[in-house]
Amino acid sequence: MVEKHNLKIYNTISGEKEKFESITPDFVGMYVCGPTVYSNVHLGNVRTFLSFDIVFRYLKHLGYKVRYVRNITDVGHLESDGDTGEDKISKKARLAQLEPMEIVQKYTNDFHQVLQQFNAIPPSVEPTATGHLIEQIEWIKKLINNGFAYESNGSVYFDVKKYNEEGHNYGELSNRDIDELMANSRELDGQQEKKNPQDFALWKKAAPEHIMRWPSPWSDGFPGWHLECSVMSTKYLGERFDIHGGGMDLKFPHHECEIAQAKGANGEAPVNYWMHTNMLIMNGQKMSKSTGNIVNPRELISGENDIFEKGFDPMVLRFFMLQAHYRSVLDLSNDALVASEKGFNRLMDAYGLIDNLSVSDESSVDIQSWVATCHEKMDDDFNTPMLIAQLFEGAKMIQLIQDGKETINEHDKAILKIRMKEFIEDVLGLKPISTDKNDKLDTAMQLIIDLRNSARENKDWSTSDQIRDQLAAGGITLKDGKDGTSYTI
Repeated sequence: MVEKHNLKIYNTISGEKEKFESITPDFVGMYVCGPTVYSNVHLGNVRTFLSFDIVFRYLKHLGYKVRYVRNITDVGHLESDGDTGEDKISKKARLAQLEPMEIVQKYTNDFHQVLQQFNAIPPSVEPTATGHLIEQIEWIKKLINNGFAYESNGSVYFDVKKYNEEGHNYGELSNRDIDELMANSRELDGQQEKKNPQDFALWKKAAPEHIMRWPSPWSDGFPGWHLECSVMSTKYLGERFDIHGGGMDLKFPHHECEIAQAKGANGEAPVNYWMHTNMLIMNGQKMSKSTGNIVNPRELISGENDIFEKGFDPMVLRFFMLQAHYRSVLDLSNDALVASEKGFNRLMDAYGLIDNLSVSDESSVDIQSWVATCHEKMDDDFNTPMLIAQLFEGAKMIQLIQDGKETINEHDKAILKIRMKEFIEDVLGLKPISTDKNDKLDTAMQLIIDLRNSARENKDWSTSDQIRDQLAAGGITLKDGKDGTSYTI
């Protein structure tokens, strides 16, 4: 049974916070656009997926049964939003001289491993684009029959102008004027097949050299990127579902196209609440490979980078990301992470004191009011920074009880323990860092490092390299520096 609540969600399509009401009582259907698996997961993507992990966790905390669907894009995502260029996975496969599905498997594994480190709960369903090609072809047939799509030289495009002429509004999510877009658009190379530059691909005929291709009524080819999400979201959640999420960069054209496809095929809007996360920048600038202003999650955790003074535990990184609201720009810097690490440790230290707090006959602290405020903060569009501020109020209260300046009775102590666990571990997904385990590992690793150093002093390079390589195979990297040898996991 769902707990009584007053949850409000900022709905991108209305531009306002709206009270959340699920379509089916006690059940929420949520779809989030997953990664295109042609490279290691970007830290900005991690922020997006952690934001929706919080949404998933909090809805479950309130008592909803949640079906969380997050896709894997393993075909159809071209280099340009204008339906030109090469498929990103095909290009990576060609450059690496691998089968495309080897690329897909490699980076899907990486994606799962990184999110597991950040303690993200896996989705209820994780469908792939290639696993739903039949459904995508059937959806295209429906759009053609409804008059919203046309075939051109073996490719099929969605007719945006026709869609608007039928009383719809392509541009409603991103607040764009389609007539103005069309007037200012110029035809790009490879777009001559389209009636209008704003039309988008539902099916692309594969060039002879294109590796990923499947038969269809129109040509051997592959589906357009936007189509997969419309097909998979509605297959697993119904023609209209509660929440659709993704990064703000997906508002246009990806999510705009999803709305058009759903209305064109089924005659109604697919989603009640559209949610979008904001950007993660670093040292005040956009992350970019070309400028070198970039770090990936593994490098940030291990410390194997030239930007940050050391590695940071995934729980510290998760805590850092949750200290900003998901709709705010978040600036990653060394100073910010060091401050977050101190704050995380302070909160966890207080959390660890609860069991040993002395109890009194009466409580001088108001636990119920504190709990109500925690819910109030999360009910305000999943406001994690405000919840964290309230948890620090709880930490302060615990310390005052520990110092004998406040009192707590047995009943309130039990409530405090339960609620601190719920908000810290279940809702925010934070967990204590096991220093005990780290100390034992440090001792063992120091012995191995000493043995390797001994081999190097004796010019036994074979043994030295064997130790390094076998540790690397197990996920442990040795780093030799002027201050000696250190290790990272």
